[in-house]
This record gives sequence, C-alpha cells and structure tokens, in this order.
Amino acid sequence: MPHREAASAPAIPSYLDVHYWWAYVHPNAVKVFERQWLANLILWGNYARLRDAALDLLGDVLPGRTLQVACAYGDLTPHLVERVSAGQGAVDIVDVLPVQLDNLRRKLAADAPARLLETDSSALPLPDASYDRVLLFFLLHEQPESWRRRTLAEAVRVLKPGGRLVIVDYAKPHWWNPLRYVFAPVLAALEPFALDLWREDVSGWMPALPPDRKIERRSYFGGLYQALVVDR
Repeated sequence: MPHREAASAPAIPSYLDVHYWWAYVHPNAVKVFERQWLANLILWGNYARLRDAALDLLGDVLPGRTLQVACAYGDLTPHLVERVSAGQGAVDIVDVLPVQLDNLRRKLAADAPARLLETDSSALPLPDASYDRVLLFFLLHEQPESWRRRTLAEAVRVLKPGGRLVIVDYAKPHWWNPLRYVFAPVLAALEPFALDLWREDVSGWMPALPPDRKIERRSYFGGLYQALVVDR
C-alpha cells in the first residue's frame, strides 16, 4: 500500500493554519470536503474537465517519474496513477499535511506505484533534475507570494531537461463572464491569495527560463481557469 515518508516532520506553514485550517488542516476538513460532487461544485462544475485537461497535458501514458505537488480533493490522483501504471512508471505525491496524505492513501489501490512524501512544497528534499513531469493542480492560488515563488522554483529545479511542468489554477475571467464580478468577493474572503492570479501572470513568479522556452497557455470557463505548460 502507498506509504507516507517523512525524514523529519516539516512545520506546517503559518498561512495554512491561519487561512486554511477549515479546508485542509482540521481533521474534520477531510470528512467535509472529500466528496467528488463538492469538489466539482467548488469548481463550478468543471472538476472533470480541468482534471482531464491536466492529465492530457501530461500524457496518456506516463513512464518514468512523475511528481504531484500537493494533494487534491476528488479523484485527480487515482486517475493520474492509472496513467502512471499504464506507463510502468512511478509517482511521488508531496504534501506538508499528514491528514491530507492519509486521506490520499485511502483513495489509492494497495499496489499503486505511488510514494507519499510529507514535505513542504517550497523546500523539496528531492534531487535536481529527477522527474520527467511535475503537476501543480490548484495549489498556487492558496499560497502567499513568497511560498508561491519558492514552490515554482522547486518544481523547475526537480524537473529533468526535456521534462514538463503542468499548472492548473485560477485566472482572471473575461470581462463578459459574470463570475468576474460575483466570485471575486468570495475568493477574497475565503482564499485571500487567490486574486493574485487574477492580477498577475504566473510566469512572473517563476525562475528565469531559457529564451527558447515558451509557456503554453489554455483558458477554460470564460477565463476563470487556466492551464500552463512549461517544457524544460
């Protein structure tokens, strides 16, 4: 069965305790939010679409080594593991919260080619250039800018030359999307860092890339969501 590893338990970042205790940290959070229909509702009915977009950008069959940075509610990771298994690869999933890793373990088959690592996304205890692909699924909008920058730097650092980084997260909706006006105050109240992704481009928080490396972008649901692909 996938097991959790932690060389030494990392401190839980203060922003999680202050702003996201209700969604991730408290033991009852999993009981409330680990429901596929609720994860879909939070994403305005777009969970499956965004999950499949992320997975398709990674590839139908995933040999080699894959890294998912942070657990996610819903069935994203079981679907990711299916593609990893089809490619006879291996996947590591990192999260700083033991309760989230324990929840994920219950969603995976006993023989899943997955390793669960208890660690902070901003300081990964992983070798340089060790993964063929890295996935960040709705993580960056939850982080303060300093953590966000370090998380992106770490994601790029552990990616092999020729590897692929896929990011799926919020973006600023088009002017004609009513959620641009009605959803902003909700995000401001519940997810205080999320509107950073409305105001700024994710590339501005990334480490410098070679001039010939371009970021591919895709937009979903009237611009509220984005997928970014960086090939190293």
